[in-house]
Amino acid sequence: MAAVEATEQTETRGLGRPFRAQLVSTGLANLGDGVLGTVAPLLALSLTTSPVQISLLSAATWLPWLVFGVAAGVVVDRVDRRSVQVIALVARAGLLAAGAALGVFGLLTMPLLVAVALAYGVTEVFADLGATSIIPDLVPAERLPAANGRVIGVQQVANAFLGGPLAGAVIVLGAGVSLGLPAALAALAAVALATGLRGRFRSIGADDRVEGSWKQVREGLRFLVRHPVMRPLVLTSSILNLASTAYYAVFVLWAVGPASAMRLTESQFPLVMLGFALGAVAGSLVAQRVQDRLGEVVTIVSMLTGSVVLMLVPVFWPNGWAVAVSVTVVGVTNTIGNVVSQSMRQRLVPRALLGRVSGASRTLSYGLMPLGAVLGGVVGEWAGLPVTFVGAVVVSLAACTYLAVSLRNGTNLTLDGAGTAEPAGSE
Repeated sequence: MAAVEATEQTETRGLGRPFRAQLVSTGLANLGDGVLGTVAPLLALSLTTSPVQISLLSAATWLPWLVFGVAAGVVVDRVDRRSVQVIALVARAGLLAAGAALGVFGLLTMPLLVAVALAYGVTEVFADLGATSIIPDLVPAERLPAANGRVIGVQQVANAFLGGPLAGAVIVLGAGVSLGLPAALAALAAVALATGLRGRFRSIGADDRVEGSWKQVREGLRFLVRHPVMRPLVLTSSILNLASTAYYAVFVLWAVGPASAMRLTESQFPLVMLGFALGAVAGSLVAQRVQDRLGEVVTIVSMLTGSVVLMLVPVFWPNGWAVAVSVTVVGVTNTIGNVVSQSMRQRLVPRALLGRVSGASRTLSYGLMPLGAVLGGVVGEWAGLPVTFVGAVVVSLAACTYLAVSLRNGTNLTLDGAGTAEPAGSE
């Protein structure tokens, strides 16, 4: 059975000092993400007015997940997960600093900005997979929902509440400061992790042979496809991402403008959508309590289903206040479902496979998002926005039903001694 070497023992009752170091690093890195996510499109607007070129900026950020997701998972399983994060964050700081230098000297062009976004996306794949895979090494299994809740809460606060306003303050100072700030935050995140988290976090059973890489990829994919719980979780996640991307890709047309259904102004729209971040923070804090009361499977299915149903509110009641409330509740339910499902994956997947299984699952889940955006636009133009919204809800409800049926006998899932997930009572 795979084990993890660590020089410090995790506190048995609390989340422990090692987890706090990881959390601080995650917060700093996500604050930089929030700043960059806001300033990058604004910088692009100063360089080009082409919608195609600007869209390439977003595509470049997501493309590494499709290209490197599975392979990065193998790397995370083969080397020290703390070191993977530190190296990725240092690389991110360096490339953003290079972009800042280009901005200072007036040499930043749209192709170079896209290249920076692409390289940033690569670092995000490795840093994110390393951060996700190391959590079970830092806290007891029974505390995983609490730990994941804290992580998601910090991510939401750093990204949504602090990152955007901070970006608005620095964008007026030019590209150098706008890219230099997230570079500095990435460097601080690396320092916090390197100095605050001590020990080795590497699977003892990892295969160091180069010829074993493809074998490890196959092992991760095989585990994902054959596992009675992970397979429906990933398939459901993929379908939900497809449908939600189709929904929200055109939602702004329904919400903003005098001719829209909601008639919001450009300044009102972000305030309405801010409710999601508020709800996400609240959901992250209560996720474990909800799970303890309802159980893993019931919590995941009910929370995700509730989120889907609430997506009908803007269609049938396009009022700003009503939508703000519904979006806030969606933030709560969606986050609870995601926290518990992530904790389930961390508990059920053997630690030696966690990186590559996480990489494979995210590759599959994120891979349908660009397709969803295209479908949303095509259906919206062909049949109208309400058809797009209702269709996305119907597809999502079908996915939730499939998940409920697939896991109907899995409310008492446990880990056997070999680290293999099996439903309780199964042979």
